[in-house]
Amino acid sequence: MPAFETLFSFVNCWECDENDHLNVQFYLSRFDEADRQFRLLGGLSDAVAGPRRARHVRFHNELFAGDTLHMTSHVAFDGPYMLTVVHELRRTADGSLAATAIDGYAPADSMARELRRRFAEASDAMPDAAQPRGTSATGEMNGVTPAQLEAAGARVTNRATVLPRHTGPDGRADDCFAAGCFVEAAPHTWNMTPMGEAWLAERNLGRVVAELKLCWAGPLKVGEPVVTLSGVTGAGTTTFTIRHHMFEARTQRFVAAADVVCLALDLETRKAPPLADDVRQEILKAALRR
Repeated sequence: MPAFETLFSFVNCWECDENDHLNVQFYLSRFDEADRQFRLLGGLSDAVAGPRRARHVRFHNELFAGDTLHMTSHVAFDGPYMLTVVHELRRTADGSLAATAIDGYAPADSMARELRRRFAEASDAMPDAAQPRGTSATGEMNGVTPAQLEAAGARVTNRATVLPRHTGPDGRADDCFAAGCFVEAAPHTWNMTPMGEAWLAERNLGRVVAELKLCWAGPLKVGEPVVTLSGVTGAGTTTFTIRHHMFEARTQRFVAAADVVCLALDLETRKAPPLADDVRQEILKAALRR
């Protein structure tokens, strides 16, 4: 099999959240490490493919404390980007697919033949399970200002500072840091909808992410403060969508954004109930104005 084994890991109790399963930010920490290992084993670098444009994560099955984890990574030339790297995270005990991530790159067209030659032994087909569903693979986040977002209905939902533990070997804040900020921003964003804390508690429901697309517009270094502004962007039958924008707080430099597909989780059945029509309509009324 051409995929590289890029992670052997374990779910720690302290990584689980109020829903008793692995929190989103710690999935991202696993994908961060798998990416570093794939770069080492497969020879991928920014010099070869340019910077990563997007990381698109889909969550397929819950992971719980004590689960052992195994990740494989490969290049998919039939993926949605000119160069797509696929990471597949599985529970070791039964081999079930827990989450997938696709990393999208846009190298120069002139590199196409060289990339196919270079990564021939690390390539495989694009798995259907990893294909984007709730958010588009195309279209990167556009830079906006906090003032523009607030005028469109977004609110400040998180403030944080990049600490040494949040950075990778390149000295930049990693995806786990951004995801952690967005995880803390999420409940404040849910509170902009009818599905606030009291509403969820009355129905024994939890907040869950089904899909996440993260794009970086620029790096963050140790000591830099950040602010996140968030708002809802749409609603469907069982899910609704959120967009988070992160800025360096002193300069208001746009640094990252994430589109997130959310759903409520019945904490007994572990299934997602449909959104009631009145709830869906209220979410749509609260959506960011374009």
